[in-house]
Amino acid sequence: MTSINVDKYKLSEKTARLTAKDIIPMIQSSDSAETREFLQKVSELLIDYVNIQNDRKEKILDFHHPEDMKKLLKLDVPAEAVTLQQLLKDCAITLKYQVKTGHPHFFNQLSCGLDVVSMAGEWLTATANTNMFTYEIAPVFILMENVVLTKMREIIGWNGGDSILAPGGSIANLYAFLAARHRMFPNYKEHGARALPGELVMFTSDQSHYSIKSCAAVCGLGTDNCVMVPSDEHGKMIPTELERLILERKARGQIPFFVNATAGTTVLGAFDPINAIADISEKYNCWFHIDAAWGGGLLLAKNYRHPRLSGVERADSVTWNPHKLMGALLQCSTIHFKEDGLLISCNQMSAEYLFMTDKLYDISYDTGDKVIQCGRHNDIFKLWLQWRSKGTEGFSKHMDHLMELTEHQVRRIKEQSDKFYLIMEPECTNVSFWYIPRRLRGVPHDARKEQELGKICPIIKSRMMQTGTLMVGYQPDDRRPNFFRSIISSIAVTEADVDFMLSEIDRLGQDL
Repeated sequence: MTSINVDKYKLSEKTARLTAKDIIPMIQSSDSAETREFLQKVSELLIDYVNIQNDRKEKILDFHHPEDMKKLLKLDVPAEAVTLQQLLKDCAITLKYQVKTGHPHFFNQLSCGLDVVSMAGEWLTATANTNMFTYEIAPVFILMENVVLTKMREIIGWNGGDSILAPGGSIANLYAFLAARHRMFPNYKEHGARALPGELVMFTSDQSHYSIKSCAAVCGLGTDNCVMVPSDEHGKMIPTELERLILERKARGQIPFFVNATAGTTVLGAFDPINAIADISEKYNCWFHIDAAWGGGLLLAKNYRHPRLSGVERADSVTWNPHKLMGALLQCSTIHFKEDGLLISCNQMSAEYLFMTDKLYDISYDTGDKVIQCGRHNDIFKLWLQWRSKGTEGFSKHMDHLMELTEHQVRRIKEQSDKFYLIMEPECTNVSFWYIPRRLRGVPHDARKEQELGKICPIIKSRMMQTGTLMVGYQPDDRRPNFFRSIISSIAVTEADVDFMLSEIDRLGQDL
């Protein structure tokens, strides 16, 4: 075991007794040895943690219940400054009890893994510590953002358009909603609801991310006016149901204006039929948005882009999160628009005290007036650096590798059909399945058996966390009780890790 040794990271006797306020003046002078020593020890700890995360003998987590965890940690905010040695210890303890999401046996979330180049980019970003709202203070990063986002729009299939990085896919979807409403009803920005000719209504799959429905709540439509379109047994939106519901709402006098398709649903990894939905959106003059936060990475996959994302270029806007399948560090979320100028037109507030128009450079590079945030974190450098390290060709192979691992897992589940039940063939790297304990093997598969299998999932998950050997998520959906949903999005995962996942679930659940 190579677990974090909290007492390993010792400062020299002189430095250990200092506090951060003691070394602040030293940073401004030539005498910065203490600062350098402290930062070098922090770097040593972080590098050790990278190695630990990739050690398959290491636990994913050292689980404790919240009240017990509070006793292990010193979380109080003191009146007086603590020493640098204590700060270093605080850093080590934090990592000791944190879940190792970069571990090759962590299959729990859509964003898994630890890309070392992207991580290095995040270190530099934190050190640069700048805001992304003007070229004036972030010239290099603003130009990087332009280059990378232009490349992503080209990959979608557009010539031109506009994009921005947002703090998560939910906010990216919100940007799409706001732009759609502004494009169709530009007077709403000044006059609000009285500028609308009637009640707006939007449509999304019943398997879509909750953030789509949240747009209706946040932006004043009301969740009743976010219509959930039924999906088929594979989790895909049913186009004929979409058209039926649009006509139904039109007959009520409402105005359909926004349709969302999901490219990679959160649970099943399903891809809605893009071309069919695009046809209906065009027919009824609706803005067509694609939430590809999860599945967008497959735009880079030569062998798997089609038919999953065929027709993506027909969308008016696309959400795409590189911090998921592409493995960029959290957070890294993008929203793309086919039409240029919408972001600035929709969101501009012309705050002259921040976004002056008489600067010495081309102010079209300033992004602050295009967004609803003002302050914006630098999420581009880690992605730019990672892309440089792989190249577009490397990202394509990366995507293919993740999908090939998924196919391997499906084969292994089918080969052990006495122990595992594959719920459906996956379209993305989500694999949905049940574990079958000894007492239920050979029992005909029906609704009663599914209820029993569903009860087993949380028990096995609790054992995973207590032993710390594996993390795989589970959840119910509207058709099934609890089932396991494993995610492969870490480039560190191998076929042997996938095999370990299945064998460890079997080991943990045999007696159930």
